[in-house]
Amino acid sequence: MTPMRTTGSPVSSPLPRRTLLAAAAAGCAAALAPSAAGAAAPPVDPVGRQMRGVWIASVVNIDWPSRTGLDAAAQRAEFTRLADEALALGFNSLFVQVRPTADAFWPSPLEPWSQWLTGTQGRDPGYDPLGFMVETAHERGLAFHAWFNPYRVSMQADPAALVPWHPARVHPEWTVSYGGKLYYDPGVPAARRFCREAMLDAVRRYDIDGVHFDDYFYPYPVAGSDFPDDETFRAYGAGFTDKAAWRRHNVDLMVREMRDAVRATRPDALFGISPFGVWRNASTDPLGSPTAAFQSYDGLHADTRGWVERGWLDYIAPQVYWHIGLPVADYAVLAPWWADVVRGTGTELWIGQAVYKSGAPGQPAPWQDGRELTRHLTLNATLPEVGGDLFFSAKDVRADRVGDFAAMRLAHWQQPVLGPLPARLDGGPLPRRPAVGIRRDKETGAVTLRITAGTHGRKDVPFRYAVHRFPGDPGGRPQAGNSSLVAVIPGGKRAVHVEQDPSGDCWYAVAAVDRVQRQGRPSRPVS
Repeated sequence: MTPMRTTGSPVSSPLPRRTLLAAAAAGCAAALAPSAAGAAAPPVDPVGRQMRGVWIASVVNIDWPSRTGLDAAAQRAEFTRLADEALALGFNSLFVQVRPTADAFWPSPLEPWSQWLTGTQGRDPGYDPLGFMVETAHERGLAFHAWFNPYRVSMQADPAALVPWHPARVHPEWTVSYGGKLYYDPGVPAARRFCREAMLDAVRRYDIDGVHFDDYFYPYPVAGSDFPDDETFRAYGAGFTDKAAWRRHNVDLMVREMRDAVRATRPDALFGISPFGVWRNASTDPLGSPTAAFQSYDGLHADTRGWVERGWLDYIAPQVYWHIGLPVADYAVLAPWWADVVRGTGTELWIGQAVYKSGAPGQPAPWQDGRELTRHLTLNATLPEVGGDLFFSAKDVRADRVGDFAAMRLAHWQQPVLGPLPARLDGGPLPRRPAVGIRRDKETGAVTLRITAGTHGRKDVPFRYAVHRFPGDPGGRPQAGNSSLVAVIPGGKRAVHVEQDPSGDCWYAVAAVDRVQRQGRPSRPVS
């Protein structure tokens, strides 16, 4: 992620707890009115969909593990708490950094165990963290996106500090020291292929829901120092007279080849990137945004706009980490600009949100009043192309220093939603229709729904259940849409408790939702 992020120690204050189905407390009077007998069927009410994701960073122990050297049980307990908190707060997806510095959070045959686990690179933590994290997320109905850093080898520049068998030491011709860090050189074809294979090892072995890159391709420029790849350009730059164009070509190759490999290996997994929030400024390129900021196209050699146009991504999640009204990079300018970029492309647009700035010392006034994130999502609601948000990062969500995240949730996350369903994956086989029984407490009026899953032959179905409520008998084939959705729960739950409704004559139906977020036919309604 961008250098402006802080990496202080995690805040230990607990998140507020609330019951999963508190949003279901609204009575049936707020639902769709029942249609009169013989009246024309109402229009189909599509179910609400939105990405609600949180980044969990592992590099320098930003989020998890909270420090190196924790034993396996403590690490598992910390991640379980993160997953429980994410579910309680309304998130539906985790974006977890599993290859922060050319190392691994799984038993990789190609790269060493990450030093951010045990404090010592190459030391076995005593369990399989990635396997545990995927299982923990899925048990809670949370999508798991594996976040990889393609080229960063080390947060320091000395190859001798790596384990002796590290590929960067075995192949020093693949590496470059720059700005006090060590990188694989994106211009070396063998290095690019190795990095791709190192990441694909996790894609092949784990049932992940997505592959995620952030903003690091060529590293952020260091003042007065150019990335030292003159020799690489001479060796591999045939056909290019402009080094910058060649560098962009190298990054393009990584993005396109990784996209192709992910789809071939795990077709239902998403592939997307969270780039720096500015592609180019309009003063440089008329297609750019009316901003005056650092340009990822020129500074990182990342043609983020071009990747969307070419259809290489399932989603793009630009890090629009600035407040509304900032002259050089105004959120109110950039969110519409990105909406225009994705319009008609089939690429999902999710916005990266800087919750780490909320209430942080030294941040300008808009980040201190506890309402900036609410303003961002209010603007997003006017842009149909914006399909959700990602928040950096988990420790800052937990801290919520000025209540910014809590205010945003209250204003924008009260209605439950399903996760996003990219056009590429829509239209596949739907999960089977479950059966539902109902019991009402005579004293309190509270309703318990008991779900019996249909069998589908796929281990990941159902992944979640969507609980719908109707003010009258919706018939045998209820239209299960956004206005009737009262809860989304993990697929492992078999009993759902719904708070008392004022009218007392509601009908309920439950639909299974698969890992891709396709909603099946609702159950027969019960009352």
